Amino acid sequence: MAGRLSTPGTTVTSRALALLGAFDEDHRRLTLTELAARAGLPVPTAHRLVGELVAWGALARDPRGRFAIGRRLWDLGLLAPVQTGLRQLASPYLHDLYGATLDTVHLAVRDGLEVLYLDRLAGNTSVPVVSDIGSRLPMHSTGVGKVLLAHAPPEVQADVLSDLRRITPYTVVQPGTLRRQLARVLRDDYATTVEEMSLGACSVAVPIRAGSDVVAALGIVVPGLRNDRAKYVAALQVAAQGVGRALAAARRDPS
Repeated sequence: MAGRLSTPGTTVTSRALALLGAFDEDHRRLTLTELAARAGLPVPTAHRLVGELVAWGALARDPRGRFAIGRRLWDLGLLAPVQTGLRQLASPYLHDLYGATLDTVHLAVRDGLEVLYLDRLAGNTSVPVVSDIGSRLPMHSTGVGKVLLAHAPPEVQADVLSDLRRITPYTVVQPGTLRRQLARVLRDDYATTVEEMSLGACSVAVPIRAGSDVVAALGIVVPGLRNDRAKYVAALQVAAQGVGRALAAARRDPS
């Protein structure tokens, strides 16, 4: 819902928190004017505080001049039980998957218009991998990203499709082609990439579900997919189902 979100307090802290609280699932990127309106602050006041929040890393400014939650809050968020819990619950299954394949394994979630990597086990093969724990990468050029994008709200898909950056000669930058790929992800329940993020690296990824909701993606980076795609998909799906069961059990018994 657009417009004023709340009435901030009179302290600098309360006003800064009002700006951070202006973001939600439906408002992940905001202009300064939108931020001020949703936080209930005059634009000059918002401008000053936003500048301080950007300098500290709590907010980040994109090339279009819009603001989003920054990396510093992600670093703090790793200390929160919710993300730590997901990583801990998924860890045994990531290690099982790594042990079965010896390839690089990823656990990722969607953060706005990007993929946020929560965990990574590095494989033994010399496949170029550009992700790391805590890093963000484009959704349209990564396996876990395509899974998360396929299950993202329509407005998120529209934003991503409006700005498809070419990273390698094989990156899909045609909106129609990507839409067809996302439809296949929903149909087949897995996604693949072939040298779209880095040359010499392919990926396969599947969704992790908590009930009917896709909450994360599990992926693997390999040299090629020509002969072993079905094997990788099956291994990933077994691991993802295990994580999903662990999440369901944790919700039933939060203690």
